[in-house]
Amino acid sequence: MDFFHSHDTLTAIGWILRGSLAFFFLVIVAKVLGRRAISQLQILDFVIALVVGDIIAHPLAEADVDFKGAMITTVVIVILYLGGIFLSLKWSWFRVLITHPPVTIIKDGEILYQGLKQARISIDMILEKLRQEKISDVKKVALAISEAGGKFSVFLDPKYEPLTPALCKLETEPFNLPRTIIKDGKINATELKETHKDERWVITHLERFYQTEVKNVLLATLDRKENLHVFLYK
Repeated sequence: MDFFHSHDTLTAIGWILRGSLAFFFLVIVAKVLGRRAISQLQILDFVIALVVGDIIAHPLAEADVDFKGAMITTVVIVILYLGGIFLSLKWSWFRVLITHPPVTIIKDGEILYQGLKQARISIDMILEKLRQEKISDVKKVALAISEAGGKFSVFLDPKYEPLTPALCKLETEPFNLPRTIIKDGKINATELKETHKDERWVITHLERFYQTEVKNVLLATLDRKENLHVFLYK
């Protein structure tokens, strides 16, 4: 098997075999390393990010490295990556092979040691994640799950959930995202048109309420109630 050794005499088939073997080897390595080692990347994403840049870098930096082989290998890796994504969407058993299953870390206020071992995370990491979620006490957590991408999903016990208008049966206004009509001292004509206003209206409001000109405005937004919020250069 020449593709295990020097690349000087490799044929196109040899490069394809080498690229395929490297791809599957790295998938196995990433699976063994666990979710902590690859952070928030999925296994296939980790492999493609790790390999492709390195493959292309060598022929660009070293004159004696065959660029044809690098191109063939890159194409093989990309095809295998896309094929892996397609198979993971089509068959659940294949998805299990290349992704880490969710692991329950906390349940009903109790830390599950077996979950810690399976996810390969420490108590300090759990406490850090809870602090990021503004949760001060583990006992307030109904469920915490370590997800496949390395993130945590945390659900508070209902009795510790903050009050919301829905719980209090209060009516609320529809969500409204203010339009950015001025940015960096320039009027955004596209956004302004969506508000059914014109430049004269903007200039008049700036002069009347802020005693300034458009060029002095760092940012200005307009909501559906026609409230103009202006931030000047300071």
